[in-house]
Amino acid sequence: MDAGTPRPYRIAVPDSVLADLGERLAHTRWPEPISDGEWDYGAKVEAIRELCEYWREGYDWRRHEAELNRIPGFLCEVDGVDLHFWHVRGSGRSPLPLLLVHGWPGSIYEFLHVLRPLSDPAAHGGDPSDAFDLVVPALPGFGFGGKPRQRGWGISRIAEAFDTLMSSVLGYRRYGVQGGDWGSIVAAKLGATYPERVAGIHLNMLVAPPPAQPAPEDSAAVERDRIWRAQEAAYSHVQRTKPDSLTVAQSDSPAGLAAWIIEKFRTWSDSDGDVEGVFGRDALLTNLMFYWAPGSVASAARIYYESARDPAGLADRGRVEVPVGYAAFPHDIFRPPRSWAQEHYAIARWTEMPRGGHFAALEEPDLLVDDVRAFFAPLR
Repeated sequence: MDAGTPRPYRIAVPDSVLADLGERLAHTRWPEPISDGEWDYGAKVEAIRELCEYWREGYDWRRHEAELNRIPGFLCEVDGVDLHFWHVRGSGRSPLPLLLVHGWPGSIYEFLHVLRPLSDPAAHGGDPSDAFDLVVPALPGFGFGGKPRQRGWGISRIAEAFDTLMSSVLGYRRYGVQGGDWGSIVAAKLGATYPERVAGIHLNMLVAPPPAQPAPEDSAAVERDRIWRAQEAAYSHVQRTKPDSLTVAQSDSPAGLAAWIIEKFRTWSDSDGDVEGVFGRDALLTNLMFYWAPGSVASAARIYYESARDPAGLADRGRVEVPVGYAAFPHDIFRPPRSWAQEHYAIARWTEMPRGGHFAALEEPDLLVDDVRAFFAPLR
């Protein structure tokens, strides 16, 4: 796969984009909610309206932009698309290279609070020998990287591009992978396809469908899976069949984008309904800015469409035979029994977490860091 040379990159959103954002928020046409409308209808209108008022009047993007730019950032063209990635060198003599991969509706911002503990454990209460060289790429079409201009950017192609970045561009002969959501699917594809280079994969979401004949003791897991697909999977069906019918509106309305994404953060996290209490308004909005500011709403959503047409990326991927660690956060969207997982993954570590949900690196960074360190320690 063709690849260029990394070029230093700083996020710099034009003033005109921020001014336009303010104008659009100020002129949002809000729907009229019913008198007792709550989150069961989807996004709660008044909650999104209050968040958008803060987005327009109180949120300081420039402060967060400066914080993000303190992390070494780069662009590198791989297979015709500029990959945006952070590259944080580890401390000590032999840090293990680790690829951190996010998903939707997240961004590389999800990993902000785990970068220093993983790269410099000695400065954060850890063992110096647990240091990692961190490579944190935006999925193609997400955030501030390039946008694919042709069909075919499903999981298989993304995994090939990320392996090219790690091995050919950055020169790592052996590396680990960590991911949740789409990041977990990319990690599994990397482990299955490049076992000679991938030391192991650590997942905080694990996709393992029910077997043809589930065991009686798995009835609760079967029902949980059925309820999820019946009540919560509409977003996935839309984005993998007709994504641009939705993303035209979200690319035009920041309030519409906020409603679509914030509802997921509330539903998929261990928030007990208080999404702002768990993440904070600024964190929620900074993640949204990775979609709004670079205009990546549509190119990000298309990962569903492309991956649905890439059976080699998941359905026909084969069993992952490199060591697999799984951090099972209790409020994640998929929580298969270990017996289901072992049919598809060589499980080496399985940790039942006491709390946390889908956005583990943002919700419970300390728990995630500890489990990542423990999983990779014997694989160094």
